[in-house]
Amino acid sequence: MGRILLVSRLALRDLRRRRTEAVLLLLAVMAATTTLTLALVLRDAASDPYQSTREATNGPDVVANSRSAGLDRLENLVSKAGVTDHSGPYPVTAAKLQTGGKTSDVQAVGRDAASVSVDQPKVVQGRWVSDGGVVVEAAYANAVGVRVGDTVTLEGRAFEVVGVAVTAATAPYPGSSCIVASGCVNGAVSDDGKVPAGLLHNPGLVWLTQADVRDLASDPASLAYVLNLKLADPAKAQAFVDTGQGDRGHPLPMQTWQNIQSDATELARDSQILLLLGAWLLALLAVASLSVLVGGRMADQTRRVGLLKAVGGTPALVAAVLLAEYLGVAVIAAAAGLTIGSLTAPLLAGSSAGLVGGAGTPSPTASTVGLVLGAALLVAVVTTAVPAVRAARSSTVQALADAPRPPRRLGWLIALSARLPVPLLLALRVTGRRPRRVALAAASIAITVSGIYVLLILNAFLATQPGEGGYDRAQVGTLRHVLLAWSIILLCLAAINAVVITWATVLDNRHSSALTRALGATPVEVTTALAAAQVLPALTGAVLGVFPGGFALFQTINVITGGDSTKATSPSPWQTFALVAATVVMVAALTAIPAHLGGRRSVTAHLRAERA
Repeated sequence: MGRILLVSRLALRDLRRRRTEAVLLLLAVMAATTTLTLALVLRDAASDPYQSTREATNGPDVVANSRSAGLDRLENLVSKAGVTDHSGPYPVTAAKLQTGGKTSDVQAVGRDAASVSVDQPKVVQGRWVSDGGVVVEAAYANAVGVRVGDTVTLEGRAFEVVGVAVTAATAPYPGSSCIVASGCVNGAVSDDGKVPAGLLHNPGLVWLTQADVRDLASDPASLAYVLNLKLADPAKAQAFVDTGQGDRGHPLPMQTWQNIQSDATELARDSQILLLLGAWLLALLAVASLSVLVGGRMADQTRRVGLLKAVGGTPALVAAVLLAEYLGVAVIAAAAGLTIGSLTAPLLAGSSAGLVGGAGTPSPTASTVGLVLGAALLVAVVTTAVPAVRAARSSTVQALADAPRPPRRLGWLIALSARLPVPLLLALRVTGRRPRRVALAAASIAITVSGIYVLLILNAFLATQPGEGGYDRAQVGTLRHVLLAWSIILLCLAAINAVVITWATVLDNRHSSALTRALGATPVEVTTALAAAQVLPALTGAVLGVFPGGFALFQTINVITGGDSTKATSPSPWQTFALVAATVVMVAALTAIPAHLGGRRSVTAHLRAERA
């Protein structure tokens, strides 16, 4: 039998014998890899609607704009090398749009009634521009509640909404590019809520006839102009911008289609950052869960390790068998995570009314597959390598004897617990026997609570939207879905961790619990003690999860996204207290079940099953 076949058969046989632990291992790694896959493919899924819109409207490769004084320089771009087609220049003016008692800023672009070959907005409702009629960009129309047939007011003049359209020449509202000469402010404004004089705040986009735009402008010199260019090689759009912006230190404002696409998928970028941080949190939880699983299984496999070495297995072969189990499960979990993440990403990409079509199911790239698979294998190796090597290097005689390890005797702990009630006395002594497991349990809870603490902050922020942050209602809903997915996976994996750690503690203390019951302790007292042994580190982890854990995680998000932490609202003291209290109660409830199940077996059965 070949070495690889032998290792594979031994690993598979061991996995079949311990199916429950294998499933828990699979779920832990799959949760982390699914979230990581979501983060890696989300931008690709979100890019599909923009690409569909670009094809439907024959979107430009470069969009240039200029004040009225620079119109000649703008027109000169048409003759530049590499330009194959264009539309415009079109006049643009700033205006105030009033509808339904609300007033908002818009950029009004003057267009011809006839279709053009570059950037012809696709009308999704109604018809294209005509005298006295206005066409509204779809995302902006959805935000302000405007429909075809409504009447709106632009700078005191009434216009009928004749159509709703989408374009690839700018990102959908509220991320529309600034075209007007006066300038725009996107996102948050000053602390007093006032927009700097002369600037537009989150302007929408509308199209009128060129004559109507010129009539709206108070002064012809105040007009700006926009030019749409088509290049022979769209991939070289940025190079064209770098070489064609103008001279004497006064470059023409230009945007490439890649930059517009980036602005159009900004929501996906924010979601991606949240999911990447969630993936790291879940990976840390998976490491904690796997460490407990691996430690417990290595203790159960001590005699098996001795048998393998007794029949001629080298330490390297023994370590390979032990590692193969976890690496095989990690590969399966990575494949499942890639599949689930790719299928789920379109649901979290969000659909904008300002784009055509919806997010498709992206095919994971080679780099994505490599990163996800590498992350899964890294988690498995980090948690398994040291215990496997230690077991492989152990003495064959000692492994065959499989003598129980004597408990640690800590004088101060015995003195502290001596006068406590029986359940607390036993809980402290159980905790003192496995300090590393206690630390893992506390770290697991701290990671979970820090994630929930940040979720509370972000949820409070989204409650203020749509507003200062520049998110519309649809975008807020998408971000809430991302946070919901993050929180569900995080809580599920934390619950699995709590159950796994408690069950491992129950198995480790089978003999000592049986002796305790034989000496007079009731099953309820033993069950309470085993559950309390998990509540103590849970309380410590919950407190650490709020500060510094939650605070540090939120600051990390702000650094990555460039956000302003002073704008965020921290959870109130009562919310923080409720979070800590709820964590302790949930851990107590989750750990009581395996603790109770572990105490159902009779004392005699436990003592007879214990090997000397």
